[in-house]
Amino acid sequence: MFPIRPVPPSARRALMGLCASLGAWAAMSPALAQQEPAARASAAAPQLTASADGAYVLDARTHLAWSRCVEGMRWNGRTCTGSAELFTYSQAQALARDRWKTEGVRWRLPRVNELRRLVNRATQPPSLDAVLFPATPMEWHWTSTASVNTATVNPYAYGNVQRGGQGESGLTTQQGWAVDMETGEASGKMGRATRLPVRLVRPLPAETAAESATK
Repeated sequence: MFPIRPVPPSARRALMGLCASLGAWAAMSPALAQQEPAARASAAAPQLTASADGAYVLDARTHLAWSRCVEGMRWNGRTCTGSAELFTYSQAQALARDRWKTEGVRWRLPRVNELRRLVNRATQPPSLDAVLFPATPMEWHWTSTASVNTATVNPYAYGNVQRGGQGESGLTTQQGWAVDMETGEASGKMGRATRLPVRLVRPLPAETAAESATK
């Protein structure tokens, strides 16, 4: 038999320290595993809050203020009431211009990436916050982003006429970008004659933007 030699005190202390560290890590791992997905989801979620009067949704990160309701509906202090109006692409652009002139506020159609931001794609399935945006039609909405794509159409098909076909002199249909508010999907192949809901956006009021910058 080989003689058993005692372990030096310094080696024993090092081994005990290693065991203690491994035990602490094992105890912490389940908690970290639970926190990590939540942290990722939180980081991906938009920083959206309702305004003091409830009529707008404020995005401190992009410095934008969204209409709480789509056009045609009104905020009654609790929810959006009425019926959503549908607009062609050109009608939606005209609506934003008229609103700007009437109110002196730079209302406009949102860009694709701005509108997609409202749909939290960190959740499965992706979702629009029904508290911040109540009674939102879960369908495609217009954006200001124009599409350079054209599509060959049959000028004699009624559906193509509805989507913007121009007859034999123009066998293409002009298209624009829209966002599906149920999934956050974006498409640049929406015929501009298609009638869709519209949600306008404007810059944050100066005082609100200043408050956000100090937080």
